[in-house]
Amino acid sequence: MKKKSKGWFWFVVVIVFLVFFWSKVTSFKDGESIFTRDTFHILASTSTRMMNSDLKKFAKKNKIDLEIDYYGDLEIVKILNDSSKNYDAVWLSNSLWLYQLDNTNLASDSKSIVMNPVVMGIKKSKAQELGLIGRDIYNKDLLNAIQSGKLKYIMSSVTKTNTGATTYLNFLNNLAGSPEVLTEEMLNDANLKTNLKNFFQGVERVSGDEEYLKEMFLNGDYDALISYESSLIELNQELESKKRESLYLIYPIDGVAINDMPFAYINNDLKDEENKKKFLKLQDYLRSDEVKTKMENMGYRSWYGGINKDANKKVFNPSWGIDTTKYLKDMKYPSKKVISKAIAIYIEELRKPTHVVFCLDVSGSMQGSGISELKDAMSYILNYETASIDNLQFSKDDKISIITFNSDVKQVYETRHGNETIDVIKDINSLVASGGTNIYDSSIKALEILEKESNDAYTKTVILMTDGESNHGTFNSLKKYYQNHKLNIPIYAITFGDSNEYELRSIVNLTNAKIFDGKSGLKKAFTEVRSYN
Repeated sequence: MKKKSKGWFWFVVVIVFLVFFWSKVTSFKDGESIFTRDTFHILASTSTRMMNSDLKKFAKKNKIDLEIDYYGDLEIVKILNDSSKNYDAVWLSNSLWLYQLDNTNLASDSKSIVMNPVVMGIKKSKAQELGLIGRDIYNKDLLNAIQSGKLKYIMSSVTKTNTGATTYLNFLNNLAGSPEVLTEEMLNDANLKTNLKNFFQGVERVSGDEEYLKEMFLNGDYDALISYESSLIELNQELESKKRESLYLIYPIDGVAINDMPFAYINNDLKDEENKKKFLKLQDYLRSDEVKTKMENMGYRSWYGGINKDANKKVFNPSWGIDTTKYLKDMKYPSKKVISKAIAIYIEELRKPTHVVFCLDVSGSMQGSGISELKDAMSYILNYETASIDNLQFSKDDKISIITFNSDVKQVYETRHGNETIDVIKDINSLVASGGTNIYDSSIKALEILEKESNDAYTKTVILMTDGESNHGTFNSLKKYYQNHKLNIPIYAITFGDSNEYELRSIVNLTNAKIFDGKSGLKKAFTEVRSYN
């Protein structure tokens, strides 16, 4: 009898637990993920990461179970358009992206947190040489310096990053005459296209994310870069700590792109009043004097459309070209339709052409699923239609070379027009895996191909994919070739299978590049690295 009572007791405990658990969990239709209603999920731009610790401390203090996922702004738009149900709030770099959502009512209660202009930072000696110090500067002045070949710069991807996209839209709007409303018809103006094409001819390197751009600059030898004001302030602090030349920030008086970093609520059907209270509490904290002071000390502006004579001069250093008493003219962003067309025109006509060399490992260890996955990934990235879905397509002016290697360089396939890839896709689909691995000689071959190009005609990139340790060739031979020829060509590496990351780390360090993880999916890795060229 006692045993039976105990059994019933534990049965009731289990039932109560399951009811409690079910009340805390919401499961979505069509196999979407499950999340607890008690957890507040923020989808945030990587540009807001500096507040991660403070925001989580505040949430914990106020008994809010907080989770934050970080992505690039353009990727956030895609995530919310595909499915917003896993998130309760969104924190973006620019309100522009709220208007790119398919459902215009999805985000509400949006308020700006801080301001962060996107500007060009130029080595002070170079800015002095170009006559850009001590006078009012217009966007046309920068264009003239670039067009004359006197100014080159690095920037983040127009198609993948907020800074790249807003830089482009600002120059587009300004060179179109800063109209009240930028229309699709204006985008077809031949003179406008010529000016924009000349502007992008000054690009030396492209970064697929804003965070890596700073690292690229520090490890390279470049005269200028375009980035957030806060990032350039942080970069200058680091440069001066290393006794290196600081950058002079340029604020054209006829307009800059200003990011307002909005924090907005996501209106999902299942949200309740308690959830909204959590959002408002977090938003109020982000707009508080405490956070305002903290973020000002990191180089973010808390003022907009006015002046601030009391800004911290150690942060907003006047010797770096920063004048906090000057009014910054913001641009008016065009409609979603116009932006989409503008991006398409950029890819097809304005972007500086790229010549990319893919070095593909077809050694014996790639047999089976490895070679199949490689073929699928390359077919996706080279197919104009499929790549266009993610704005990754090559244009007619791009060049693509493909080197296959095992113990030695095997084949070289090429197309002189990036939108004509049917034949190279066929060549890739006929690949057979065999032999050993030689990442060094194939990398040298790739550099030899790119050296033949004019320095100014193309951005030049090598993408090396391997699944194993190199058992032929030597790093020293590659290093000697690279240094003797005084090259500035990045070799990006994609890891796969049992690839030796130490060997790849040596190559990317030598060439001021980075490693991408292809072990969890080659298609994803190739998609990521594509935005770096």
